Amino acid sequence: MVLNGSQIILECLLEQGVDTVFGYPGGAVLNIYDALYDYSDRITHILTSHEQNAAHAADGYSRTTGKTGVVIATSGPGATNLVTGIATAYMDSIPMVAITGNVTTNLLGLDSFQEVDITGITMPVTKHNYIVKDVTKLADIIREAFFIANDGRKGPVLIDIPKDITAATCDFERKPVMGHSFTLDSEELRQAAEMIRNAERPFIYAGGGVVSSDAVSQLRRLAELIDAPVSLSLMGQCAFDNSDERYTGMLGMHGTKASAEALVNCDVIVAVGTRFSDRVTCNAKSFKENTEKAKIIHIEADPAEIGKNIEADVHVTGDAGFILSELIKQLPKQSHPEWMGQVKQWKETYPLCQKSDDPEAVLPQYVLETLCELTDGKAVLTTEVGQHQMWTAEFYNFKAERSFASSGGLGTMGYGLGAAIGSKMGNPDKTVVNIAGDGSFYMNMTELSTLAKYQLPVIELVFNNSVLGMVRQWQRLFYNCHFSQTNLEKPTDFELLAKAFGIEGITITKKSEVRPALEKAISLNKPVLINCIIDKDINVLPMVPAGASVAEPILDIEIKD
Repeated sequence: MVLNGSQIILECLLEQGVDTVFGYPGGAVLNIYDALYDYSDRITHILTSHEQNAAHAADGYSRTTGKTGVVIATSGPGATNLVTGIATAYMDSIPMVAITGNVTTNLLGLDSFQEVDITGITMPVTKHNYIVKDVTKLADIIREAFFIANDGRKGPVLIDIPKDITAATCDFERKPVMGHSFTLDSEELRQAAEMIRNAERPFIYAGGGVVSSDAVSQLRRLAELIDAPVSLSLMGQCAFDNSDERYTGMLGMHGTKASAEALVNCDVIVAVGTRFSDRVTCNAKSFKENTEKAKIIHIEADPAEIGKNIEADVHVTGDAGFILSELIKQLPKQSHPEWMGQVKQWKETYPLCQKSDDPEAVLPQYVLETLCELTDGKAVLTTEVGQHQMWTAEFYNFKAERSFASSGGLGTMGYGLGAAIGSKMGNPDKTVVNIAGDGSFYMNMTELSTLAKYQLPVIELVFNNSVLGMVRQWQRLFYNCHFSQTNLEKPTDFELLAKAFGIEGITITKKSEVRPALEKAISLNKPVLINCIIDKDINVLPMVPAGASVAEPILDIEIKD
């Protein structure tokens, strides 16, 4: 059949199983949006208030559904507004396809109105990108983009399409979706299995790769089979049931002391789907010294990550789910009661605990634990970036896979509310909550209008301490309490702001208000903003200072007037 370029785009999206896209229209994509009008019964389009948040919505949709997120933006500033969202997805290996419009092919390179070389700009933060100059190649480029976004280590792909290509016509034929095949080195697998069989104190450290490869059940089976404790990175938060007795908490800069003790006392580290980032190792040299008595097995999809930060004794390259399934077949049931008993003792000795002399003080730990109780640990949580992000990872016990979306690698303030919109579109039957700090909230609060427009029952929970909390914490510790530009102290009335946007507003000022407020927000089944007032001097602990040993976290910070 003969279709124009815009129809081909939408037919290819349907071919790939896409049912929801996020974006913002403009001149260079008018043909695409005109076609979307005719496809509205098959493809839902969510109009955000800013293109960056549309990219974050596509990202959140992808993280919490396992599908490929799709975002559409016009040329020039529309395309450049996507860059932070694309980079966020790239750093965390999230499959996304970004479709941008551009000026007509005869105007390319002439500094035309709203022309920008978006493929050149995004080259460092995409797995691959294209500019389409022939409509007959458009369909195959879109198919290839989806394949690349999901092959191996996943990530974003950008397709830039000049306006005349979206109007040009050609023959179109539907094709089946390209599948992915998994392979592994049997010798690498044998060595890993042998090392685990000989371990007396095994320790599993898992990252976001376990989530992206849908390997949650395999990770659980491995932990039970080899009788080992499990620690997770920030990106791996929903890769293992946080309420399980084997779980020791996060590892790294804001990881638990129990996880640090398990790391330095184990004899085999099984690292799955993780790249050993600096936020985990803290100091690569001391990390190597702390783990010199342990053998390291690194299971990773990207060969470039093997040995990049930490040298492994054995590595297995490939899809985490496939590798773990094959590894389990080669392992006998093991039992390490003495080791697991020691791990349990560390957890009891070094619990995560926030305290206050005021019995009515609102502590993030209590808020998040109450939210966890009310949702049975199965809500979908997104976060912005800062103290609240770490508190969420520390105090909400995630029980369900693909229930956490947060910017880890890039650390993008303003990520969470867009991600929550995408998460709710992908998970309409689940409670979706975005955990924010007031600093991040000021960056994206215009998306409250998106929640109101579509009546998306997302809860925006803002820990409002009137400061940029994480930066201020570093200023307290390392910059002689020079709180330079971190005291926000804006006189915004959050409840009135919520009302102005057309959503419900609730304020929490004391502990006794926490449970009723959360219960009300969950039961309303409509968009709600919760303004949770907390003290500006509540810190994120434990904390490993930059360059220090992961085994020696700061457990307490003295607060002086």
